[in-house]
Amino acid sequence: MKNKTQKLPIIYEDKDIIVIDKPAGMLSVSTDKETQNTAYRIINDYVKRKHKSNRIWIVHRLDRDTSGVMLFAKSERVKLALQDNWEEVAVGREYVALVRGRVKPMEQKITSWLKQTKSLLMYSSNKEGDGKLAITNYKVRQTTAKYSLLDISLETGRKNQIRVHMKDIGHPVLGDKKYGGDGITNPLGRLGLHASALTVKHPTTGEEMRFESNVPKCFMKIMPNLSS
Repeated sequence: MKNKTQKLPIIYEDKDIIVIDKPAGMLSVSTDKETQNTAYRIINDYVKRKHKSNRIWIVHRLDRDTSGVMLFAKSERVKLALQDNWEEVAVGREYVALVRGRVKPMEQKITSWLKQTKSLLMYSSNKEGDGKLAITNYKVRQTTAKYSLLDISLETGRKNQIRVHMKDIGHPVLGDKKYGGDGITNPLGRLGLHASALTVKHPTTGEEMRFESNVPKCFMKIMPNLSS
């Protein structure tokens, strides 16, 4: 089922959940500086137009500069059913990442324990148990002389996990000023990270459902012969 609000494409909607295709540059939820142009506010206004008592609940978030598939709950019961068991319910979390350099090996599992500094930056520890376990799997889809496009799947969903792990292997995400790309020219004009697919067990039916978002067109301008 596809629909569209004024600003956000809706990938799927039923009585329990609503799945959107969030653009890069849009906050998932409000901050002290931005309360209006957020995915939460836009979708909440959308459901309220159907009935004033309707509202949505946050289940998970995407970074402001990350685009792609994001899911909301349409009741607190569904929100708790999803959020309290997210690691089991979200059976597939897939991304595409445009990173700097030619990545080798072509396929790898990255494991570390993530911690946070006082300035809220995440970093890896290789000491078992020293932080929250983070596991990222990548496979190289395409490379050029300067960049690589990776298909990424997550076994855990930690804050900034992909961005930290790409920095760890020496191939920061293109446009990532926070983790390894500060001061470097960015031909993409945005962060090179996109949530391409989310597979979840439906909170009411238990059915496994997969939601997808195409690779952004701007990625294709940098990677020749790339298809969505």
